[in-house]
Amino acid sequence: MDERLAAADAALKAGQTDEAIDLLIAFATDEPNQPAHIYRVLLTQLYHQQRYEEGVVWGSAGAARYPRDLGILNLLGVTYRKLRRYPEALTTLDLASKLAPGDVAVMANRGNVLLDLDDGVRAEPVFTRLVRSDPRNAEYFRQLGRSLFKQGKLGAARSRFKQAVALQKTLVDAWLDLISVANEEQDPIEAEALLEKALVANPEHQKLHEARVVLFRRAQQVRRADAYLTELLERLPEVAWVHFQLGVSVADYARDRANIHLKRASELAPDNVDYLLALIESLERTRSGDEGGNVEAAYQLVERALALGPTAPGQLKVLNEVLIRVCAFDELPRLGDFKSLGRGWATTNRHTALLKQLAQVKTLEDRYELLEQHTIWGRKVEEAAARAPIRHPAPRAPDGKIRLGFMSSDLRQHPVGYFAQPLFDHLDPRFELYCYSFYQGDEADRMQQYFASRSTAYRWTPEISTRDAAQAIADDQLDMLIELGGTTHMNRLDVMAFRAAPKQASWLGYPHSAGLSTIDYLITDPYNTPPRRDLLLETPLMMPHTWLALGRAVFSDAHEIKPGLPQDRTGVITYGTANNPHKYNREMFALWSRVMQETPGSRFLFVRPEGSSATFRRNILAEFERGGIAKERIDFATVRGVHMPFYNEIDVSLDTFPLTGGTTTTESLWMGVPVVSLIGEAFYERLSYSLLANSGLADLANPDMDSFVRTAVALAGDRSRRIELRHGLREKIRSGPLGQTDRFAQDFYDLIAKTVQQPAA
Repeated sequence: MDERLAAADAALKAGQTDEAIDLLIAFATDEPNQPAHIYRVLLTQLYHQQRYEEGVVWGSAGAARYPRDLGILNLLGVTYRKLRRYPEALTTLDLASKLAPGDVAVMANRGNVLLDLDDGVRAEPVFTRLVRSDPRNAEYFRQLGRSLFKQGKLGAARSRFKQAVALQKTLVDAWLDLISVANEEQDPIEAEALLEKALVANPEHQKLHEARVVLFRRAQQVRRADAYLTELLERLPEVAWVHFQLGVSVADYARDRANIHLKRASELAPDNVDYLLALIESLERTRSGDEGGNVEAAYQLVERALALGPTAPGQLKVLNEVLIRVCAFDELPRLGDFKSLGRGWATTNRHTALLKQLAQVKTLEDRYELLEQHTIWGRKVEEAAARAPIRHPAPRAPDGKIRLGFMSSDLRQHPVGYFAQPLFDHLDPRFELYCYSFYQGDEADRMQQYFASRSTAYRWTPEISTRDAAQAIADDQLDMLIELGGTTHMNRLDVMAFRAAPKQASWLGYPHSAGLSTIDYLITDPYNTPPRRDLLLETPLMMPHTWLALGRAVFSDAHEIKPGLPQDRTGVITYGTANNPHKYNREMFALWSRVMQETPGSRFLFVRPEGSSATFRRNILAEFERGGIAKERIDFATVRGVHMPFYNEIDVSLDTFPLTGGTTTTESLWMGVPVVSLIGEAFYERLSYSLLANSGLADLANPDMDSFVRTAVALAGDRSRRIELRHGLREKIRSGPLGQTDRFAQDFYDLIAKTVQQPAA
């Protein structure tokens, strides 16, 4: 025996695994023609030490030298699986299976890879055969159940999971699979009952305690989760998962407290990527204190997170949002491409991530791909709803009233509330308004109280499951339900999948088709309706003039316009924006730089809280320098919520694209600051065009980039027009479609009445 081989054997016996691996690698490198068992030993040790990349290298070398060695192929296959290289894992295990069709280990490993690929159809016969070969093996029953579950055969899957836990009550994963069936069937009571049984059999198991918390959150019972975890924390003060789950549970209503627990979880388990990502996500969403500093703190943890190897869609979503927030355009491609990321989020029920896709659209193909991503999400949600349908009460007796429902957690002090306010100011006697909110705050603000006072019913139920929310809406026997938020924070778009009302629509809160076939209409106007109707999934329900009007809560004279022009006070033209960074992209910065190049001495002002992030500022300055604009010409106002006065420092607002401004455009115009915009093909590319046209400024909406530059530069040079707009645009808006809120409300109610009265398609 070679001395190195003997030394490797001795090292293994002494528990010095890394030293043994190094000796074996050196031995195999110098003398590749080794017996197959040397490769098997090396592969086994690399696998156990989680050195999977090296395992693939040496497994491939061993398989090339011994292509019919079952052990090498099996080890190489499971190593590929650990790296989530599933197609290569399956190909390798298929070869092993042909060599030994009855080998139980190869069969089980091959079946597991098929499950990883969500191929329940092909996995089912594999595990059926394994169950027959060993009918006392609980894990085989469980995997057979998973094969059936992935095919939507919930009843059969439940039976197999029950057999698994009957054989082995300590098989916690089988209990969790049983609970998953109950969740799929929208049966939270059964899910909780199963969890209690599992805990009786496994009282101290971490996974089950965490599953209980997840069940509470799934039922929107976050305060119940809070109480449960707070009690556990007294007993387990230094246990990472308790801090993690507590931080996640309280984040929506106690963000600073959440950060404390998530930071502690990451300290206690520094190699846990999910704990670290939860902290990153929470910091990015923290609005208290120095918001830009919080974003910077999140970004500074990104590299550490990437080193831990995140690949799951939910993990990539967190990183994507932070990188977008600081405009880290060079780093974003590390996460994946437009199609793979979007489809990954869609298939794993992460609709909120799709909003960040809008600014990445470049081609017509991208626009259709984005529609498909939303549709993928919608199909999965509708399939889940169909497995547990709600009951629809008998039609109510005619009473001459139209019952119109608004579903939104933002009917409060929020942009959605501001734009919805005119409908509540100018109630139509033909209608009864029903409102549904899932807002997680502890108290109703004044606007929420106002909406409640003007509604026939205002149902505020933060702790209600999706199916129960849909049932409650159905029980109100609406004629039409309109959702106002998409999947933006605390809204419940998936309720629409149950079709709680005979006719359903989207309006205001989400600038794209939601993805559900159960949403019949999208409320639009003549300007923002796409010329290509196949760029909308819903039927456009077109208002005669404008799809929104300016509510008095914000659009009032309380926001003072300073006399004169900013140019008069500074001596230069100042361009600017208050738009969110998720609307930014490199093409936009290049276009803005062209405008500034054509306006000598001009400056640009960002009115954004991210301005206090050093990385955000550095990346913004780099983009302008790329376009030939010196960093000294760029300024930052780091504010949130008190940004309106800063429009007094901007001469001309430059719009984002392809996702154009909405609230920001209306605010700029209200402050007398003209907005130069691009008109695109899709709905989200035409929002500013609608607002400009309804303010008498359609000429500021441009068909192409060259026109955008000419318009912006000409406007900068037209002092008389800008002074006229600065001090006259507000009154012009008041007298036009955006300001005539009574006329808007009448048009809206007339349109809904006509739609309700039309026979269903």
